[in-house]
Amino acid sequence: MIYELALVAKPESSEDQVKSLTDLVTTVVTDFKGEVLLTDDWGKLRFAQPSKSGGVAGRYLYMILKSNDEGTGRELQRRFGINEDVLRHMTIKLGEDRNQEAILKAYKCPYSKTSNGSHADEGDDKEGSKERRRFSKGKSCWFTIKDIKADWKDPKTFGWLINEFGKISPARVSGISRKHQRFADSAIKQARNIGVASYISNRFAAE
Repeated sequence: MIYELALVAKPESSEDQVKSLTDLVTTVVTDFKGEVLLTDDWGKLRFAQPSKSGGVAGRYLYMILKSNDEGTGRELQRRFGINEDVLRHMTIKLGEDRNQEAILKAYKCPYSKTSNGSHADEGDDKEGSKERRRFSKGKSCWFTIKDIKADWKDPKTFGWLINEFGKISPARVSGISRKHQRFADSAIKQARNIGVASYISNRFAAE
Protein backbone atom coordinates (compact mmCIF):
# COMPACT_ATOMS: atom_id res chain seq x y z
CA MET A 1 0.00 0.00 0.00
CA ILE A 2 1.05 3.59 -0.65
CA TYR A 3 0.44 6.13 2.11
CA GLU A 4 1.03 9.83 2.65
CA LEU A 5 2.27 11.07 6.00
CA ALA A 6 2.06 14.65 7.23
CA LEU A 7 4.05 15.68 10.29
CA VAL A 8 3.86 19.01 12.08
CA ALA A 9 6.85 19.72 14.30
CA LYS A 10 7.47 22.65 16.61
CA PRO A 11 7.97 25.86 14.59
CA GLU A 12 11.40 26.46 16.11
CA SER A 13 12.64 23.01 15.05
CA SER A 14 16.19 23.08 13.73
CA GLU A 15 17.37 21.34 10.56
CA ASP A 16 18.91 18.63 12.74
CA GLN A 17 15.58 18.04 14.49
CA VAL A 18 13.75 17.82 11.17
CA LYS A 19 16.36 15.36 9.89
CA SER A 20 15.95 13.34 13.08
CA LEU A 21 12.19 13.05 12.41
CA THR A 22 12.85 12.04 8.80
CA ASP A 23 15.35 9.42 9.96
CA LEU A 24 12.85 8.15 12.55
CA VAL A 25 10.20 7.56 9.89
CA THR A 26 12.71 5.99 7.50
CA THR A 27 13.99 3.63 10.19
CA VAL A 28 10.52 2.45 11.23
CA VAL A 29 9.31 1.98 7.65
CA THR A 30 12.49 0.10 6.69
CA ASP A 31 12.28 -2.12 9.79
CA PHE A 32 8.83 -3.22 8.61
CA LYS A 33 10.22 -3.93 5.12
CA GLY A 34 8.70 -0.80 3.60
CA GLU A 35 10.18 2.14 1.73
CA VAL A 36 10.08 5.93 1.89
CA LEU A 37 9.33 7.08 -1.67
CA LEU A 38 9.28 10.85 -1.25
CA THR A 39 10.21 13.41 1.39
CA ASP A 40 9.24 17.08 1.12
CA ASP A 41 9.95 19.74 3.74
CA TRP A 42 7.28 22.46 3.43
CA GLY A 43 9.00 24.64 6.00
CA LYS A 44 7.29 26.76 8.63
CA LEU A 45 3.60 27.57 8.08
CA ARG A 46 1.12 29.60 10.10
CA PHE A 47 -1.86 27.49 11.13
CA ALA A 48 -5.20 28.39 9.60
CA GLN A 49 -6.42 28.69 13.19
CA PRO A 50 -4.49 28.76 16.49
CA SER A 51 -4.33 25.39 18.23
CA LYS A 52 -6.02 24.70 21.58
CA SER A 53 -2.65 25.15 23.27
CA GLY A 54 -2.19 28.56 21.67
CA GLY A 55 0.25 27.50 18.96
CA VAL A 56 0.09 29.59 15.80
CA ALA A 57 2.61 27.84 13.53
CA GLY A 58 4.43 24.59 12.84
CA ARG A 59 7.16 23.05 10.72
CA TYR A 60 5.51 20.81 8.11
CA LEU A 61 7.11 17.65 6.76
CA TYR A 62 5.39 15.56 4.08
CA MET A 63 6.29 12.01 3.05
CA ILE A 64 4.98 9.27 0.77
CA LEU A 65 5.57 5.73 2.03
CA LYS A 66 5.14 2.18 0.79
CA SER A 67 4.36 -0.50 3.34
CA ASN A 68 2.27 -3.67 3.47
CA ASP A 69 2.67 -4.28 7.20
CA GLU A 70 -0.03 -2.82 9.46
CA GLY A 71 2.54 -2.65 12.22
CA THR A 72 4.22 0.27 10.45
CA GLY A 73 1.38 2.66 11.19
CA ARG A 74 1.04 1.51 14.80
CA GLU A 75 4.75 1.91 15.47
CA LEU A 76 4.91 5.35 13.83
CA GLN A 77 1.94 6.50 15.90
CA ARG A 78 3.61 5.22 19.07
CA ARG A 79 6.88 6.99 18.23
CA PHE A 80 5.13 10.26 17.42
CA GLY A 81 3.17 10.06 20.66
CA ILE A 82 6.34 10.06 22.77
CA ASN A 83 8.28 12.55 20.65
CA GLU A 84 8.07 16.06 22.09
CA ASP A 85 9.00 17.64 18.75
CA VAL A 86 5.84 16.35 17.02
CA LEU A 87 2.73 18.53 17.41
CA ARG A 88 0.42 16.76 14.94
CA HIS A 89 0.56 13.88 12.49
CA MET A 90 -1.74 12.27 9.95
CA THR A 91 -1.47 9.21 7.70
CA ILE A 92 -3.75 8.62 4.70
CA LYS A 93 -3.92 5.73 2.25
CA LEU A 94 -3.23 6.85 -1.34
CA GLY A 95 -3.51 3.61 -3.31
CA GLU A 96 -2.10 0.22 -4.23
CA ASP A 97 1.55 -0.56 -4.93
CA ARG A 98 0.82 -0.84 -8.65
CA ASN A 99 -0.17 2.84 -8.65
CA GLN A 100 3.16 3.98 -7.19
CA GLU A 101 4.50 5.66 -10.34
CA ALA A 102 1.25 7.54 -11.03
CA ILE A 103 0.95 8.69 -7.40
CA LEU A 104 4.50 10.07 -7.32
CA LYS A 105 4.11 11.73 -10.72
CA ALA A 106 0.84 13.39 -9.66
CA TYR A 107 2.26 14.89 -6.46
CA LYS A 108 1.80 18.63 -6.47
CA CYS A 109 1.17 20.98 -3.56
CA PRO A 110 1.09 24.78 -3.18
CA TYR A 111 3.10 24.46 0.05
CA SER A 112 5.89 22.43 -1.56
CA LYS A 113 9.20 24.05 -2.42
CA THR A 114 10.01 21.44 -5.08
CA SER A 115 6.60 20.43 -6.49
CA ASN A 116 4.76 23.72 -6.10
CA GLY A 117 1.41 24.10 -7.83
CA SER A 118 -2.23 23.08 -7.80
CA HIS A 119 -4.20 20.61 -9.92
CA ALA A 120 -7.08 23.08 -9.71
CA ASP A 121 -5.14 25.45 -11.96
CA GLU A 122 -4.79 22.97 -14.79
CA GLY A 123 -6.90 24.17 -17.68
CA ASP A 124 -8.31 27.07 -15.64
CA ASP A 125 -8.84 30.48 -17.14
CA LYS A 126 -7.34 33.47 -15.31
CA GLU A 127 -10.43 33.73 -13.13
CA GLY A 128 -10.87 30.27 -11.72
CA SER A 129 -13.45 31.38 -9.15
CA LYS A 130 -15.73 32.62 -11.94
CA GLU A 131 -15.34 29.28 -13.69
CA ARG A 132 -16.45 27.44 -10.54
CA ARG A 133 -19.49 29.70 -10.15
CA ARG A 134 -20.39 29.02 -13.79
CA PHE A 135 -20.39 25.28 -13.17
CA SER A 136 -22.43 25.81 -10.01
CA LYS A 137 -25.15 27.70 -11.84
CA GLY A 138 -25.30 25.04 -14.53
CA LYS A 139 -25.33 22.28 -11.89
CA SER A 140 -22.35 20.60 -13.57
CA CYS A 141 -19.75 18.97 -11.32
CA TRP A 142 -16.55 21.03 -11.46
CA PHE A 143 -14.47 18.12 -10.14
CA THR A 144 -15.81 15.71 -12.77
CA ILE A 145 -15.13 18.15 -15.62
CA LYS A 146 -11.61 18.87 -14.33
CA ASP A 147 -10.99 15.16 -13.59
CA ILE A 148 -9.57 15.91 -10.12
CA LYS A 149 -10.53 15.27 -6.49
CA ALA A 150 -10.50 17.55 -3.47
CA ASP A 151 -7.11 17.19 -1.79
CA TRP A 152 -6.49 18.23 1.84
CA LYS A 153 -3.03 19.63 1.02
CA ASP A 154 -4.33 21.79 -1.84
CA PRO A 155 -6.85 24.41 -0.59
CA LYS A 156 -7.55 25.54 -4.17
CA THR A 157 -9.38 22.26 -4.73
CA PHE A 158 -11.82 22.72 -1.85
CA GLY A 159 -11.49 26.25 -0.43
CA TRP A 160 -14.24 27.62 -2.65
CA LEU A 161 -16.69 25.26 -0.88
CA ILE A 162 -16.14 26.89 2.54
CA ASN A 163 -17.83 30.17 3.44
CA GLU A 164 -16.50 32.89 5.74
CA PHE A 165 -18.00 31.15 8.79
CA GLY A 166 -16.39 27.78 8.05
CA LYS A 167 -19.58 26.17 6.75
CA ILE A 168 -19.25 23.69 3.86
CA SER A 169 -21.54 24.34 0.90
CA PRO A 170 -23.90 21.41 0.19
CA ALA A 171 -23.97 19.76 -3.23
CA ARG A 172 -27.33 21.36 -4.07
CA VAL A 173 -25.63 24.77 -3.85
CA SER A 174 -22.16 23.98 -5.24
CA GLY A 175 -23.44 21.81 -8.08
CA ILE A 176 -20.88 19.06 -7.50
CA SER A 177 -21.82 15.38 -7.50
CA ARG A 178 -22.62 13.47 -4.31
CA LYS A 179 -19.46 11.41 -4.78
CA HIS A 180 -17.25 14.47 -4.99
CA GLN A 181 -19.14 16.09 -2.11
CA ARG A 182 -18.02 13.15 0.04
CA PHE A 183 -14.44 13.52 -1.20
CA ALA A 184 -14.52 17.25 -0.43
CA ASP A 185 -15.99 16.73 3.05
CA SER A 186 -13.20 14.25 3.86
CA ALA A 187 -10.48 16.52 2.46
CA ILE A 188 -11.72 19.49 4.47
CA LYS A 189 -11.84 17.45 7.69
CA GLN A 190 -8.30 16.18 7.05
CA ALA A 191 -7.06 19.71 6.32
CA ARG A 192 -8.60 20.97 9.56
CA ASN A 193 -7.08 18.10 11.52
CA ILE A 194 -3.55 18.97 10.37
CA GLY A 195 -3.97 22.75 10.67
CA VAL A 196 -4.21 23.59 6.96
CA ALA A 197 -7.85 24.75 7.14
CA SER A 198 -9.80 26.55 9.85
CA TYR A 199 -12.89 25.19 11.60
CA ILE A 200 -14.54 28.61 11.97
CA SER A 201 -13.56 30.57 8.86
CA ASN A 202 -12.32 30.19 5.30
CA ARG A 203 -8.70 30.85 6.22
CA PHE A 204 -5.87 28.46 5.30
CA ALA A 205 -2.31 27.82 6.40
CA ALA A 206 0.25 30.23 4.95
CA GLU A 207 3.94 31.02 5.12
